[in-house]
Amino acid sequence: MATTTKIKPRALVRASGGPRYAVALAVDALGTGLLRPFLLLYGVTVLSLSAPVTGVAMTVGIVAGLVCVPALGRWLDRGARSAAGAASMLVRVVGVALLLAAPAGHVSLFVAAALFLGIGNQAWPAAHAALVATVAHGRERDAALAAGRALRNAGMGVGALVATACLAGGTTAFRALAAVTGLTYLVAAALVWSVHVHAHTAADSTEDRGRGDEPAPRTRTLLIANVVYVFCLNVPEIALPLVLVTQLHASPVWSAVIFVANTVLVVILQVPVTVMMARFSQRTALALAGVVLSASYLGFLAATSLGHGWGAPAVAAVSVVCTLGEIVYAGSATALVTHLAPAHVLGRALARFQLSTGFGLAVSPAVITTLAARGPAALWGGLAAATLVSASAVATEKDQGAPLSGYRRKARAVS
Repeated sequence: MATTTKIKPRALVRASGGPRYAVALAVDALGTGLLRPFLLLYGVTVLSLSAPVTGVAMTVGIVAGLVCVPALGRWLDRGARSAAGAASMLVRVVGVALLLAAPAGHVSLFVAAALFLGIGNQAWPAAHAALVATVAHGRERDAALAAGRALRNAGMGVGALVATACLAGGTTAFRALAAVTGLTYLVAAALVWSVHVHAHTAADSTEDRGRGDEPAPRTRTLLIANVVYVFCLNVPEIALPLVLVTQLHASPVWSAVIFVANTVLVVILQVPVTVMMARFSQRTALALAGVVLSASYLGFLAATSLGHGWGAPAVAAVSVVCTLGEIVYAGSATALVTHLAPAHVLGRALARFQLSTGFGLAVSPAVITTLAARGPAALWGGLAAATLVSASAVATEKDQGAPLSGYRRKARAVS
């Protein structure tokens, strides 16, 4: 992409890691969509576990995945790129294998499966962002990260639709979906490994050795703000269904429509909006995302006051604004981290960012449901205020120096 206003598909694919890597992302996303949304049902339906036990096992997997992220960051800082991405997929292959091996009523194997799946799911975003940051730079990198998110949403959406159509097959269908998921992870891992991207680190050459001692810029404010920002990702899945069904007494169909619309908008608009926002700095774009999200939360508050009848259509309309805020956030947050982080600590910086994202996603369901129980003002007013404060903090934080650019590809990476 020569400019920030035009998207050249070939350049975008190249900046995203090349054709093989793009195929790997699509295959991985398809497999994730086949199983991930239905993992709870797999535990309850196939393994005859209770819902609380299944939920706890999945939570353990998420927490374990977050605990492993710092180690991934250190591995990335030693130059791993395609190896780290392939590993995140192979770990999930192990998880699926344990899932298939688990007999009915066997809790420990399901916990182990959730553990490996959780580790892979938490490791992938940082590994992916590090690889893209190695093969692309500047605004091409930002657009490539956005394209990866759009492709992943599309693949997961298709996978979820296929899985939904197969669920009528009962236990046999669930096991078949799990087996196909494991196969897709294995194929994706092989494709990612074949890309052969490895980063040149400061320790690899005499001219860069002195850079390894330079401190990384402080991003504590950004990480704390990100915990609040990331709540927007659970608004279509948790907050809006809860409000529509329990407060507005609307049909569950509205929740499904909003979720589908959110997915479609992300797939269609993620790259164009990210490219359009390239006229601003990543920090400004992220602050603007917070303002848009805050405005949408206040819009939800106004929509719920309309009550049964007009309330549900109004919530659906405001959800479009919320999705736009989510798109701007997703297109600028990781890009800002890759822009700020010196090359020798890029992996650890992305790992810390993934920790803040994972923590926000983990606590947001409990926070949202607790606030919702206190009424619409507490839920939407609280989210709006917290997000606006976060946006202000992001906007006023000062960048500490220019990032170092010590990475290069060691092998042909985008064939």
